[in-house]
Amino acid sequence: MRDEKIRVWITKYALSGGIFCVDAKICHEVSPSMVSWGSKFNQYAHGKDWHRTEEAAIARAEELRQARIAAHHKSLAKLEKLVFKAPFPEGYDGSV
Repeated sequence: MRDEKIRVWITKYALSGGIFCVDAKICHEVSPSMVSWGSKFNQYAHGKDWHRTEEAAIARAEELRQARIAAHHKSLAKLEKLVFKAPFPEGYDGSV
């Protein structure tokens, strides 16, 4: 089981590059939740960044999408509440 090779779906870059499918090796010597792939340069995914089924990958990508939308809503609400006030110079009494 040292060189267990499986087909996996990578969601590490789901929001920027989409989901992609690769034939990867499970890195048992490091962690059973880590996979590597690539011939010239090895790439790695850990934990929730890779999935054994396409359905699981799509579900995870949807979670990531919803979380990003919520973060943007929170950021937008903060911006909408923002009020700017220019400070008066020290000693200024408000007269022109």
